[in-house]
Amino acid sequence: MSRVFPMEKVRNIGIIAHIDAGKTTSTERILYHAGRTYKIGGVDDGTAVMDWMDQERERGITITSAATTCEWNEHRINIIDTPGHVDFTAEVERSLRVLDGGVVVLDAVAGVEAQSEAVWRQANKYNVARICFINKMDRLGADFYRTIEMIEKRLKATVLPVQLPLGGEASFKGIIDLIENKAVTFYEDPKLKPLEEDIPESYRAIVAERREALIEKVAEYDDDIMVKYFDGQEIQSSQIKAAIKKMVVKDKVVPVLCGSALKGKGIRPLLDAIVDYLPSPLDVPAIKAIDTRSKKEIFCEASDEQPFSALAYKVVTDSFMGKLTYLRVYSGKIKGGMQILNSTQGIKERLGRLYVMHANRREEVSVADTGSIVASVGLRKTQTGDTLCDSSHPVLFESIRFPEPVLSVAIEPKNKADQDKMGDALTKLVMEDPTFKAINNPETSQVLISGMGELHLEVQAERIFREFGVQVSVGKPRVAYKETITASVEAEGKFVRQSGGKGQYGHVWIKLAPGERSSGFKFTNEIRSGAIPREYIPAVEAGVKEALQSGKLGGYPIVDVSVSLFDGSYHEVDSSEMAFRIAGSIALKAGMAKAKPVLLEPIMKAEIISPEQFLGEIVGELSSRRAHIYSMETSDEASSIRCLIPLARTFGFVSVLRSLSQGRATYVMEFSKHEELPQGLTEQVLNSLEGG
Repeated sequence: MSRVFPMEKVRNIGIIAHIDAGKTTSTERILYHAGRTYKIGGVDDGTAVMDWMDQERERGITITSAATTCEWNEHRINIIDTPGHVDFTAEVERSLRVLDGGVVVLDAVAGVEAQSEAVWRQANKYNVARICFINKMDRLGADFYRTIEMIEKRLKATVLPVQLPLGGEASFKGIIDLIENKAVTFYEDPKLKPLEEDIPESYRAIVAERREALIEKVAEYDDDIMVKYFDGQEIQSSQIKAAIKKMVVKDKVVPVLCGSALKGKGIRPLLDAIVDYLPSPLDVPAIKAIDTRSKKEIFCEASDEQPFSALAYKVVTDSFMGKLTYLRVYSGKIKGGMQILNSTQGIKERLGRLYVMHANRREEVSVADTGSIVASVGLRKTQTGDTLCDSSHPVLFESIRFPEPVLSVAIEPKNKADQDKMGDALTKLVMEDPTFKAINNPETSQVLISGMGELHLEVQAERIFREFGVQVSVGKPRVAYKETITASVEAEGKFVRQSGGKGQYGHVWIKLAPGERSSGFKFTNEIRSGAIPREYIPAVEAGVKEALQSGKLGGYPIVDVSVSLFDGSYHEVDSSEMAFRIAGSIALKAGMAKAKPVLLEPIMKAEIISPEQFLGEIVGELSSRRAHIYSMETSDEASSIRCLIPLARTFGFVSVLRSLSQGRATYVMEFSKHEELPQGLTEQVLNSLEGG
C-alpha cells in the first residue's frame, strides 16, 4: 500500500458497543455512503458484509472482529467492527490495542448498557480517543438527552454534544449541526444527499443555548477561541473543529452525535466527524517499546523513514490462504517477501503476500507503510501479541493481555477415528483465540475446552464441525475454579537420583506466601551465600511454575502465590538444571499441602434489564443464587438490577428469567473477579469431582 494518503489523512478506528446497539449496521452504512459497497447489507437478513461467518449471519451477532477500509473526503479510514457480546471480549481487546480512535454506538432507547461500560473501560486502558453515536433515534422510547446523562453518570465522561436530534421517535428526520448552525434533513432514499436548511423556529432557543454551552466548553481549552468569545468576534467552524479534535485526542471531551443507522440517517455527518475529530497516527503519542539490545525504553515515531515495527494483533486460519496474521504497522514500511524479526520469540520470519482486508475478502498490496492495518501470509510461528521489527533495530512492544477463561466443558469426537482431526482443529482455534484453551486431562482421559461463557464454547464447538468436519459431543459446563493458599509456610524440595554413572542432585528451600487477589505468581531469588549456583535459579522457577498448573485440592491451577527461594544445596558433579527443576516442583507441592489451600470461584458482574413489575420475583431468584445486588435503577421504560453473582449459579438463569418476566427481561454478564469459595461448597465441588 503506497503512500497514496498522507499520514495526517489516515484514521484507524473501531466501532464498539453493547450487543444489538447497531455497530455492524453502522459499519455497513458507512461503507455504503463512502462508496466502498454498492448495496446496503443487513444484519437481520444475513447480508451484512462485515458479519461474513455463517454463524454470525444465522445468529444475527458479530463473533469475530472484521477489518475493512474506505475513503471519505480524501481521507483513508481503516475500520475494525468488533463484537458486542461479552463472550467475545478478546476481539475487542486486541482491536483496541492497535487503534487510534473509536466510535462508541449507543442505543437511544436502552442508553448506556453493561457491555458499553466494559468496552469503555477497555478503550480507557489503551487511551483510545472516542466519539459517541446515539443510534436508533427513530425507535419508540428513544431519548437523546437521557442517554447523554447516562454517558456522564455511568461512563464518567465529559460529553460535548455537537448535534441535536431533529424530531424524535417516529418523527425523527434529521439532525441539527451545532457547529455549522444548520439543520440537516435526511431522505428515505439513502442515495439522495441530505437537505441542509435553516434551523426551524421551534428549535432556535435550545440550539442557541446548546451552541453557547459548546463554545464555552471549547474556549476553556483554546486561548484563541476564548479571546474571540469574550470579544464577541465570530468564530469560524473550522477553528472550533480543530480545537475539539485537540480536546478529543487529549481525552478531555467526547463529542456526541445521533442518528438512525438502519435508515442511513446521520451516517454522512458521522463520517465527517471521524475525519474531523478522531486522530491520525501522527496525532497520538509515539508508541513505547523496549530496545532489546540496550534494554532501555524508546519510542517508535510514526514515520515511513523510521525502522520497521509492527504488532501482530490477530491470527486466523483461512481455508484458502492458510494462516493469516493481522498487523498494525507503527513505523517504517514493509514489502512482501521481506525477512523480519519476531522480537517476542527471538526468531526471524519471512513475510509472504500482504493484503488489505475487507471482512473475509482480500486486496493484495505491494507495500504497507506506517499507520497501515494489513494481513500477511507466511508468518508461521508468529502469535497474537508478538512484536515484528527490523532485525537491525530490534524493539519489543508490550504484548496484549487477555482475561482467563472462566468456563469449561468436556469434548470428544462422536467418531473415534476423528480424534486426530479434532486435535488439529483445537490447535488452530487455540492459536486464533487467546481466551480459548484446550487441555488434555490425563486422569480422566478427557479433553476440556475452556472459554469466556456458554455462547463462546457453543460457537467453538460448531466451528469444529463446520470448518473441520468433526462432529463432537459436548458435556455439561464446568466452572474453571482456581486454587490459592491462605497461610505462609516454608517447604523443602529434594531430588536425588543415583544410578551408576553421573547422578542427579537438586535441593531447595522455598517460602510460600499468599499474594494479593489477581496478583498472579511472583518468584523472588533470596539466595545470598551461593548455596545454589546462579545458573540453576531459572530452573527452580520453571519447576515451581510447572507445579502451579495443578493444585492440591482439585487439580485446578494455583494463582496469587508469592514464592521465595532462600536456601538449598548442590553437588558439583551431579547437579543439573533438570534436577533443580524437579526439586522446585517437589517443594511447591509440599508447601501447598501445608499452606491451607482454598478454592477460588469466578464471580460475574451482571445486569438485568426488566419492566418494574417483575423486579420482586427477579430479586428473589438472584438472592437464591448467592447474588449480591449493589445497584438498582428504575425508569419509565425499564428497571436495571446490577449484581455480582457466582458463575456456578448462572447456569440456567436465562430460561428462568424469561419465565419470570414473560420473556421481556434481558441479561448480560462479564467476569469481575475471583473470590474464595465457602467451605461447605468447597466440599461439594471436591466430592463432585470424585464422583465424576
